[in-house]
Amino acid sequence: MCGIVGLFLKDKSLEPQLGNLLSDMLITMTDRGPDSAGIAIYGGFAEGKAKITIQSSNPGADFDGLAADLEEAGIKAHVWIKSTHAVIELDTSKLGAVREALERIRPAVRLMGSGESVEIYKEIGLPKDVVARFGVRAMSGTHGIGHTRMATESAVTTLGAHPFSTGADQCLVHNGSLSNHNNLRRELVREGMTFETQNDSEVAAAYLTAEMAKGKDLGQALTGALDDLDGFFTFVVGTKSGFGVVRDPIACKPAVMAETEQYVAFGSEYRALVNLPGIENARVWEPEPATVYFWDHDKAA
Repeated sequence: MCGIVGLFLKDKSLEPQLGNLLSDMLITMTDRGPDSAGIAIYGGFAEGKAKITIQSSNPGADFDGLAADLEEAGIKAHVWIKSTHAVIELDTSKLGAVREALERIRPAVRLMGSGESVEIYKEIGLPKDVVARFGVRAMSGTHGIGHTRMATESAVTTLGAHPFSTGADQCLVHNGSLSNHNNLRRELVREGMTFETQNDSEVAAAYLTAEMAKGKDLGQALTGALDDLDGFFTFVVGTKSGFGVVRDPIACKPAVMAETEQYVAFGSEYRALVNLPGIENARVWEPEPATVYFWDHDKAA
């Protein structure tokens, strides 16, 4: 059992409140997942710039002098430290180079996510502590997703926490269990995908990344997942400009959505949505089985 939440803002005036609203939604789901928590915030896009979020179990050693060491490696970057995580901002053209440099000069750090817009923070612990640790409430943005985990089949680790990110500005949170993830993992490895964990949710994220690399948008990739993924699942997925939801054909995992002129919201339970502005006037519904819901800032919302 896990708790997942998501919020896609249509109204730009709400963007400064995104982190605060998502934090409340996530904390409300604590009893569905007290082991670890994570959140992805999309925002702060700057033309020609990219961000990479990294995590360290020894941030004092790994983050100290990181900007200077990157510059010595030929990469000019700004580094913002947030507890066990750091966000590196640099020219988009240097994104591949910084990955190679980190493997060489900071081999112990772990990549949480990268792209032009997304920042991902996840750690072991209660959602309220994870939110406070990374200052999520003060963050602004256009949309975001979050997850509270109750581990049932694997160890409680930072890498095992959600969201999982396997492509630029792409990430996924999942409630459920996939039955064909081992076979699918082998197929994706043959296609060039790499994996950090044995978690089935990372396979789902990688599947979507691979499908979108073929030219599909998020909605089309989620539609394909209904045929190619076996098991029980509810996915909430983010891209640079998009937000998608899909449930498997049986749809035994709880889910509720709400939409107003200001936002689209998702929660594992309705109580995750009750403090959203104008929720009393929202259209509220349970997402249908085997049905893709997809919004995109670059298209009609």
